[in-house]
Order: sequence, then C-alpha cells, then structure tokens
Amino acid sequence: MNDQSTRTLTLFDLIARRWQTTAAIADVRFAADGTAAFATEAGAVLIAGTPDEEPPDSRIRVTGDLGQTTIRPRTREPAPLAAVTSLADGAPTLVAAGTGFLTGDADGRVRRLDAEGAAEPVLSLGGKVVALDHAGGVTVAADGQTLATLRAGAVERRAIPGFRSLALAPDGQRLAAANAAQVVLFAGEAEETVALRNAGRLLWRDDGRWLAVALGVDGLALVDAETPAPIHLRNFPAAVRSLAWSRQANAIAASGAFRIAAWDAAALPSTERALVTGQPGLVVVEAVAAHPGRPLIAAGYANGQVVLAQVGARDELMLRQGGAAVTCLAFSPDGRQLAIGDASGTAAIASFPRTMFK
Repeated sequence: MNDQSTRTLTLFDLIARRWQTTAAIADVRFAADGTAAFATEAGAVLIAGTPDEEPPDSRIRVTGDLGQTTIRPRTREPAPLAAVTSLADGAPTLVAAGTGFLTGDADGRVRRLDAEGAAEPVLSLGGKVVALDHAGGVTVAADGQTLATLRAGAVERRAIPGFRSLALAPDGQRLAAANAAQVVLFAGEAEETVALRNAGRLLWRDDGRWLAVALGVDGLALVDAETPAPIHLRNFPAAVRSLAWSRQANAIAASGAFRIAAWDAAALPSTERALVTGQPGLVVVEAVAAHPGRPLIAAGYANGQVVLAQVGARDELMLRQGGAAVTCLAFSPDGRQLAIGDASGTAAIASFPRTMFK
C-alpha cells in the first residue's frame, strides 16, 4: 500500500485493495460468489480468493454531533493473490464459470480454477487455447483450428479454422465466433455469417438478441441475431476494445472516445439516440463496465483515472485519480465491488460501502 502518512488519502485509497504484479493486467472476471481473477500478460491468472478482511463498512464512523461520515484507513495489507503461472506466452484466456473460473493454456487444456488456484482439466484441444467462453452451462473453446463445445458432459468438435473470439449468449443457446474477416452466429445447426473485419471483443445483450462487436480502429458494430445485418458506429478517435451492455439503463457503452460513449438500446436498430454520459476530456476511455443493478457505467482512462457515471447524465464520481492506463474493469455480480487492472500490473478491487449509491 502507499505511504498514508505523507499525503491525503483518496476515496480509492480507503475502499480499494491493491496488489502490484509483475506484468500488465489483460483481463479480469468475477465468479458468482464475488471472487475475482486477473489474467496477466506474463501468462498467469491471479485470484483474490480471500474476502476483504477490512471492508469499508467495518471502518465507517459517523460523528454524533455533526453526523459526518468518515472511513478509517486500512491497518494491514490485503491477503496475497493466489497465482497460477506458466499458462501461456502472453495473457491466458479467462472466463467465470459458477463459483470458479475457466482458463486455457498453451498446451490446449481448458482448466477449472477454484478460489485457491487449484486447477482441474475439463477439456483438451490440439493447440493453444486462443478463445474461450462459458454461459448457460455450456463451455466453448477454440485453438485456431478446432471449435470444441462442452455441453452436459459431452464434447462436440468441429473444424473451423481461424476463430480468435468467442461469445455465448447468457442462456448458452447462441454462439458468436469471429475470425479476421467475419463473425459467424451459431444457433443449433443453423449458422449466419456477417462480414465484419478485425472483430475483437464480442458481447451479447442479456436477452441474446443483440451482439456488440468491437472492431478496433473501425469502431463498433451491432448485430441483430434475428436479422444479422450489421449496424456500424464509426469515427471513434481511438480503437474500440471494450464494450458493456447496461441492463438497468437499456444501453450499450463502448471505449475509444474522449468520454463514455453510450446509445439507447431501446431505439435499436436506430443508433441516432446517443446518451450523453459523464464529462468530456482530453484522454481516451480504454475500458468500460456496467453495474448489474444500477444504471451506472464505470470507465477507465488512458491516464489511469476511473470514474462512475449514470447513463444519460453528465455527473461523474472520480474513483481513481490516476496511474497507468486502465486495461480492464469488471463489476461483481452483486455490484458491491469493482475490479480494476492496468498496464503497470496494478490489480485492484474497490469495495463500495452499502450507503455509497443511496
């Protein structure tokens, strides 16, 4: 932790646990029980399996005379992260699966990880696992040549070369897979091909109807699974790599602009209704995440700042004041925690007091 005796503590200092790792954080996921796992560019998965021993609610004090609320600083370092190392040359694939996680390694194995980092193989491919997802009790994995689907204990394999991104709809009934030239939508035996070049992150809306596709320097595409003709949103000042569907605001948000870019999903297929969210600035948003229970978006910037903003409103709460570029964000399923990873290898989990959003 930072030296608390030489400067004024910020909100982030008071509510966040922080760990300094040796490589940039590439991804972060929360399991159903609130355990967080970070994937690093050094080929490791780091798991925060121990609950916060000093949660903010236990350190809150309300003065009797003025009713002023303060939070006492932490008195000790957080418990260390459990490390699963040597998974890949770069960042390993990582997804949440129930109360644990799934990760893929360079030898083609998909392994289940628990909160202590114990690994159990569940699936094997011929080469390095380059894409992985889990939803609705279904696991899919690809090694660049083969797509494997694990459902109800049975594995189905099909030769589909070149796929590098996978996304299952929340119920596990639809699959989106992307290579350098196209996105393919699978639903049972049926499949639809959508011509989209350089697709990166794929993200389904919670009803499995709309798919958001990050296209890097080409912006963002939205695909209706029932009439799969892409809707393009272009002219972003920077590459779009991070996406978030807000169920509570019925909106889609994206990185790549000088403020949180958001659109009203209720108006789709029209994208003319942009939702002005947060404050504009001179620094690009690098990562976004949607709160599961409130119409809030967390945004991480290239200068290390992290803010919280209500979709469609200009007000922001500054959570982190600066640091290395934010690479990934994720809210816990109950919305009480926000995990943050950055390019310097800082991994953090901010735990919000119960009264914070009242």
